[in-house]
Amino acid sequence: MFNYDWFHGIGLRRQIDEAKERCTARKFPGARRTKEGNGNTEHQRYKDALETRTILYLKDGLSYEMKEMADIGISSALAFECMPVDENYQVGAYVVVVPFEDISRVEVFAVHPDEKPQENIRIPGFKAGAHEGRE
Repeated sequence: MFNYDWFHGIGLRRQIDEAKERCTARKFPGARRTKEGNGNTEHQRYKDALETRTILYLKDGLSYEMKEMADIGISSALAFECMPVDENYQVGAYVVVVPFEDISRVEVFAVHPDEKPQENIRIPGFKAGAHEGRE
């Protein structure tokens, strides 16, 4: 399912837009869902301010939070900078290359900055399923 065109074309963009639409609909349940907006400036300002986080889950149990795509000149795999979970590794930059066929799931989380949980949401990365819970 996942390939170069899905990530660099409309697939990921649609998933991000859908997460933002659904987050906005939770805040404004009576608002009409349209791609152009509904004429409500408060509704549109809220939607424009939403932040998203994109998580990639791999078939081997690893998961990564995508910071941004990286263009390293290949189209047979996904290259991206990831957000390391371990604070010790957040001083540098990790660029990861993953074969598209190894990606099992992509999740997009949308949230308004004013409604973020007080504690930083930690999304696991650099862990295999067998090692989770050991820290």
